Amino acid sequence: MSETVVVYEYDRPGAAHPAGEPAPGDVLRVHAAPTAPGRHDVRGPRTLCGRDTFAMETASWRHSGHPGSPWYPEEYADRVCPACADAAGEG
Repeated sequence: MSETVVVYEYDRPGAAHPAGEPAPGDVLRVHAAPTAPGRHDVRGPRTLCGRDTFAMETASWRHSGHPGSPWYPEEYADRVCPACADAAGEG
């Protein structure tokens, strides 16, 4: 998935983990978001499913670029947003 980033949605506002990736149990849902215009590492205002990214955390994880590999970190496979997966062509 080019020009997208992975963002984490938490069940509690302010639950972001500034010191690295969160534990899988801390993440409510994993979304894909288009990048901001002209940027490759900054999320845009909405996820591919249309949710506001304001309270979400951008993942440091990046897609490997290998065909067939998931757009999200595999440890979060059970928390992937189905609408984002559909929009990314992987649902």
